[in-house]
Amino acid sequence: MDLLLRPIMPESGRIGESARMAAEITLILGAGQAGAHAAVAMRTAGLGGRVVLLGAEPHPPYDRPPLSKAALTEDPEPSPGWFFPPERYAALNIELLPGTAAEGIDLAAARVALAGGRAFPYDRLLIATGGRARPLTVPGAERALTLRTLDDARALRARLAPGARVVCIGAGVIGLEVAASAHARGCRVTVLEAMPAALGRSMTWAMAEWLVGLHRRAGVTVHFDTSVTAIEPNAVVCADGSHVPADVVLAGIGMTRNIGLASAAGLAVDNGIVVDECGRTSAAGVFAAGDVAAFWHPRLGRRLRLESWRHAQDHGIAVGRVMAGGTAPYDEVPWFWTDQHGRNIQVAGLPGDAATTVLRGALTDASFCAFHLDAQGRVVAATGVDAPREVRAAMALIRAGAMVDPARLADPAVKPQALLPR
Repeated sequence: MDLLLRPIMPESGRIGESARMAAEITLILGAGQAGAHAAVAMRTAGLGGRVVLLGAEPHPPYDRPPLSKAALTEDPEPSPGWFFPPERYAALNIELLPGTAAEGIDLAAARVALAGGRAFPYDRLLIATGGRARPLTVPGAERALTLRTLDDARALRARLAPGARVVCIGAGVIGLEVAASAHARGCRVTVLEAMPAALGRSMTWAMAEWLVGLHRRAGVTVHFDTSVTAIEPNAVVCADGSHVPADVVLAGIGMTRNIGLASAAGLAVDNGIVVDECGRTSAAGVFAAGDVAAFWHPRLGRRLRLESWRHAQDHGIAVGRVMAGGTAPYDEVPWFWTDQHGRNIQVAGLPGDAATTVLRGALTDASFCAFHLDAQGRVVAATGVDAPREVRAAMALIRAGAMVDPARLADPAVKPQALLPR
């Protein structure tokens, strides 16, 4: 067994509590947003013993949002956005092992199997394995690129030459961000979406239509109700028989959560690893955080599965603190952002819960914000365009759970903060 993977054993079989805790191993599977921030949060919250962070990718933990934006558009290619410098991991005594993928979890023995027949024992385990890009399942699908990792971004960037015909399959966040970036590189871009609207899970229909209009005004072609049946060497074939010329094809059709290890080990899964409001799974001493988790949200009273940069980071931090002895539940307001064609769009809360929308400003303004209310008149979400202050105010209103007067909310002379209950 490798020295690094050998558990630290005391010289005597009888040791005190402090010595026992100093010998404990906290193992984190997944060195992405959730795993890396959980490791740092554990240490800063006072967790002792060994903290070992395993990552399947060969790179240290890095920021993913730039992969569909600056990593594709800036010249020269920017350096990856590492979460923390090597000195930070060293100072906190976090053992970082990139290029180390887990192959199995033995809950009874409290061990994780690694490639090459090795095994790693643990006293606490955090599963933060995130997800992978969902692949196409049509003839010629191997010709399509995906975008999930740093290596994916570098491969895509190399293909985005000025004048290249780029087809993005899927009008979700990744598909539209790549469409905007490819357009900025001088490519001719077409987006094909099988559903009747863009961003069906993330935006209201009206706000999604505004965003699609932004793309079309920039020169991007967008087609809805268009299913792809095959990818040929120089074209994408649609269900109606049409051929869309393509030099580059990106499949942006969503994410598949990496729950295989958890499921095979016998943990409860439901399109995600089932955890409570503190990140605890169905097995004692085993936690999950980030995109891979189906977590209970105490404020909303239901289970959520989120796929955003902010959620992965905040959930990782919250669960890391619990693993260090904390008790605070995770109940953050969902939030994500995207930059497309020079506009910054932020979405707070869950727009799908809305019954009505109150618009502050006009869709043609340089800055505006749509506040989404439920049937009782509570703010449950907001979509802001170049309006960060409005979105921050909306998040405070969402947390407060108070009913608001739609007329006052729409009045630009009334600050949203004034609607908070005293």
